[in-house]
Amino acid sequence: MAFSYSSRGDQSGYSLLELIATLTILAILVIGTIPMTQNAVRREKELALIETLRDVRSAIDEFKRDTLGSCPQGAIVSGNPTLPQGGGGVPTDPRSRVVIDDCKIFDNENLDRYPPTLESLVDGVKVKPRGINQRGGQGLGNDTRQATELNEQKELTKVYLRELPVDPMTGKSDWKIRSSYQDKDSDSWDDINVFDIRSASEGEALNGDKYSDW
Repeated sequence: MAFSYSSRGDQSGYSLLELIATLTILAILVIGTIPMTQNAVRREKELALIETLRDVRSAIDEFKRDTLGSCPQGAIVSGNPTLPQGGGGVPTDPRSRVVIDDCKIFDNENLDRYPPTLESLVDGVKVKPRGINQRGGQGLGNDTRQATELNEQKELTKVYLRELPVDPMTGKSDWKIRSSYQDKDSDSWDDINVFDIRSASEGEALNGDKYSDW
């Protein structure tokens, strides 16, 4: 019986040319995915920056709302400036349930009553509930407490931020801060209050904007 053999016999595998071609294709594919991976990481940081800026600015606005009616000029505490409108009190934002009662944190320059520092949003400030539910004599029903007991308030501390925010673009808490008395292009902070923050990064976003302009 006759047998026929191929020119390569029983040998298997790839030739050197085939290996080079395969490795070249793989290299092209890998190189092509690197920019996509880098952009994905960059986009993730940009989303984190947007969220951080939104959270801090919301905290600043909430602090500002809680100062409405607080700390009259020269006062040590806020007293009770939150009686219903028309009864000598001040109108309040319905989103604010407390009034800041730590007048020592405000100096004569911070007339707008924004947070004096970013740290104050993390450390918290002393507050009291808006309005006082005063009652004379004995309470109703089984409540036998007197008015002085009913109106006694525990010292409360309100925290506006859980932790000092970190700039995702720089990896540090090195924000550019401006007060309510500075324009948006100010390069240095005047130390009066915290009206807004910006990223300290000089880099450009994927859309071409500067992170410091966000």
